[in-house]
Formats: sequence, structure tokens, C-alpha cells
Amino acid sequence: MNLFQPVHARFERFCKARVYGEMDFRDLMQESVSVAYEKFDTLKDKKAFLHFLFGISIRILANSNRKMSEERWSVEHIDSQLIDNTAEKQLEVEDLYKALKVLPEQQREALILFEISGFSIKEIAELQESGESAVKQRLLRGRQQLTQLLTEPSTVLMDE
Repeated sequence: MNLFQPVHARFERFCKARVYGEMDFRDLMQESVSVAYEKFDTLKDKKAFLHFLFGISIRILANSNRKMSEERWSVEHIDSQLIDNTAEKQLEVEDLYKALKVLPEQQREALILFEISGFSIKEIAELQESGESAVKQRLLRGRQQLTQLLTEPSTVLMDE
């Protein structure tokens, strides 16, 4: 618990952004912490505890996505503490999450880890088990696709 308290807020933000519409973020957090407790002896460096949690949650989501069919997203899961509750802001956030959902999984994760959770490119490369140049490329391509999806009329966002 001493390791979890300092990273709780960052881990919660990651889970909220990453699972939007797929499952309740609290379920992901609970399951991730439970697995982390079971596998705690495999943690080599206590400074890497947040990375440890992110890795676990990413694997849990990957397994869950294989098992479950895709569900529609709703505005109900938007965190009211982080977002202005106006209808316009809710629609903008919903559009962002819908656009994120369209991105390839590694691009989406890289963007969430970098832009929302504040991880460095080096840290993301370690989490995604890839090179820093690959992460930079995912971020660049992900931003380009998001910009295109959010600025141009798109049937992908309108259909959902």
C-alpha cells in the first residue's frame, strides 16, 4: 500500500482513459492491484511500481478484449472532476474517446501514456517493449490520425 498511494491518481487517470467504454475503470484498477499483489515478488525495482501496474492493466485489457465483444461508449463514464459538465464538453470528450478507439492499440496506448499519464518516451518504450523511435512514430501517427478524425467530417465518429 505504501507504493500504491503515491501513484494512485496517475494510475486511475490511465485506467479511465484507457478503458473508456470497454469496462468500468474501477474494475480494471481492482483487478490490476490484485494481480500486482499476487505477483509482487516479481517486481525488481520498487521505483518501477507504476510501470508494473500499467503493464498488468494493459495485459488484463488485452485478455478482456479477446474475450468480449466491442461495446458502445457512453458519456456516463466521463470523470466529472476532470471535465466541465457542459453538454458541449461532454460531446467533445466523447468524440475524443471515440477517435482514440479507432486508433491501433499501440498508438492509443502510447498517446494515453504520454499525453494523459505523463510518461516519458523512454518509459513508454519499456512498457511497450519496443524502441524509443517506434514510440515516437506511434505518437506522431496517432496525433495525425486524431487530428484528422476530429477535424474532418468522418462517418466513423458519426455512426457510433
